[in-house]
Amino acid sequence: MKLALLSDIHANLHALDACIAHAQAQGAARFAVLGDSVGYGAFPAQTLDRIMALVDGGGLAILGNHDLMALSPPAHRDTHGQQTAAWTHDRLKHEHLAFLRALPHTARVGPCWLVHASADAPMRWRYVDNEMTAQDSLEAACQHDGVHVVLGGHVHHQRLYYQGHGGRLMAFSPAAGVAVPTPAHRRWLATVGSVGQPRDGSPAAMYALFDLAGLALTFHRVRYDHSAAAAAVRSAGLPESLAERLETGQ
Repeated sequence: MKLALLSDIHANLHALDACIAHAQAQGAARFAVLGDSVGYGAFPAQTLDRIMALVDGGGLAILGNHDLMALSPPAHRDTHGQQTAAWTHDRLKHEHLAFLRALPHTARVGPCWLVHASADAPMRWRYVDNEMTAQDSLEAACQHDGVHVVLGGHVHHQRLYYQGHGGRLMAFSPAAGVAVPTPAHRRWLATVGSVGQPRDGSPAAMYALFDLAGLALTFHRVRYDHSAAAAAVRSAGLPESLAERLETGQ
């Protein structure tokens, strides 16, 4: 079975629809949303409608920090995330808020531990962006029998870490569309990138597919109408820099 891993959608409906269609064409049988479904983008309610339908179809979703902010918008508004939290909250219906409120912080599918940020402290929202934080997350998740892969998001980049000989953790940037074997005699951690707000200089959406039978992980980039997504951000009256980010992938 192929599990599609979607993270950091950030209410970008154009990117989400493109990634769902791409994953289905690749043979995805199940979807997992790894947090930050909303925040920043112009379509929070419609995005959650899509995700709720995926969950109703056998998929799963976990909580991200921007989802939490949408539930309880902070009084201070120093960042774009804080500024858009109240806007997002006001556009969600009761059923959307109830869905977000019920989301777990982690989940497991076969040998994979799913978390938005770091498995050692899911609600601290640590950025797993180096070997040290990846090691902490791996050690926490792999305490569970049979788990040897950690899959998360939060950092908006696609990255893969693995434990080599002697236990040393190494990192590399994966190539899109190339399957990486993840055998059980090693431990692996991947950040699957952002569907709705890439930050590596390319506007193409990011997601990954995990082959549970073959124990292989494939990272994907998907072109979509990012200009339309940016135009929707501007029409909604959200900060201009959020629209520019979609156009530039920065």
